[in-house]
Amino acid sequence: MNDNMVAFIGAGNMARCVIAAMVKSGYPASNIIASNRTEPKLQALAADYGIQTTLDNLAAVQKADVIVLAVKPQMMGDVCQQLIERAPEIKEKLFVTVAAGLPVSRYERWLGEVRLVRSMPNTPSLVGLGVTGLYPSRCSNYEKAFVDTMFKGTGMTVWLDNEAEIDHVIAVTGSSPAYFFYFMQAMQQEAETLGFAPEQAKKMVAQTALGAATMALQSEHSFAELRAQVTSKGGTTHEAVTSFANAGLEQMVSEAMQAAIRRAREMAQTL
Repeated sequence: MNDNMVAFIGAGNMARCVIAAMVKSGYPASNIIASNRTEPKLQALAADYGIQTTLDNLAAVQKADVIVLAVKPQMMGDVCQQLIERAPEIKEKLFVTVAAGLPVSRYERWLGEVRLVRSMPNTPSLVGLGVTGLYPSRCSNYEKAFVDTMFKGTGMTVWLDNEAEIDHVIAVTGSSPAYFFYFMQAMQQEAETLGFAPEQAKKMVAQTALGAATMALQSEHSFAELRAQVTSKGGTTHEAVTSFANAGLEQMVSEAMQAAIRRAREMAQTL
């Protein structure tokens, strides 16, 4: 699998994240090429990971076996159409997209009936602790295995049977780092009100979140069971959790996640 040449069209954060994960997992840097409209991001990628770079999208895709489309959704149509017009032979290659909101049907409109994997990584992928949802279209088992290898260094992968589930992945893992950051922000603010210095409060909250998440991953107990284990009836934790429940926390979370799903579907119609 390490013989495949992988071209990244776009050199933003997610492209950098996947490239870093591939190289750190042992994928040959010489078999990765990235293209971008401007030099600075390419220079940084070459310096940090030793990959090939170019300002010419066409040169990148012509060398590649696998093409990773990592430009902004608003730019995707123009980029795909320019590539297929200048190099129609790339239709036979495997495509992977990291752009949110664009269904397979849109890529087929631009590129034809290509073999494609839609991916939905989240931002913790940048530190190797992410979750990436993957939906394959017309892909072989070998191609799925290769894409899985590409993303394995970013965290865990979840293969989807239905494309509509991509929207659900967005709500559950794509947008949710912001949910946790928001909750942690509120905790930090209250900790500062209680007299802790901002940096100390941030570290205390982040360390506790890390510890709780690690406990959950290492435990066979459900979240509800883990919560019960640290919630003595009539104690301080019970009082705090009851306050959350009375404020409608579960309903708020449900409504927020459903709002993310609705917005994802709206974006798919407008992009």
